[in-house]
Amino acid sequence: MIQRIQTVYLLLIVVLAVINLFLPLAVFQQGNELLRFDVSGLMTMEGVKEMVYPTWGLMGLVAAIALVAFATIFLYKRRMLQIRLCIFNMLLMIGFYAYFGFLVWKIKDGVDVSVSVRFALCLPFVSMILNYLAIRNIGADEALVRSLERLR
Repeated sequence: MIQRIQTVYLLLIVVLAVINLFLPLAVFQQGNELLRFDVSGLMTMEGVKEMVYPTWGLMGLVAAIALVAFATIFLYKRRMLQIRLCIFNMLLMIGFYAYFGFLVWKIKDGVDVSVSVRFALCLPFVSMILNYLAIRNIGADEALVRSLERLR
């Protein structure tokens, strides 16, 4: 199981998703006030940490990405199901960016704020690349198994 390269890719996706749970995605500045936007919501940075705008759906998406990638690792005997789950995980990652864009648009709609994105926002994109590589290698394994069955 661990000797297959796609397992390493899927483990890296899990690690990146867990890291994404704890790092800020963006920082909003409204006047002199700084607001930190992470997967759990929009919080004040100075003084008492207070939740201004909760975004639990974003946290649910990141947790689902990590869980699907982790569950996919243990389905190494069912390669076609692995590929389907990887494609589903890719859709979740695209949904993460779509929902993040919607939330930023909704927050910026009526308020004059400036947004600066942080490093953690690129982690799902890196996960998408790793997911694509995992799909390719799972497909190569499936092709190898089918070719060996043909020889029997």
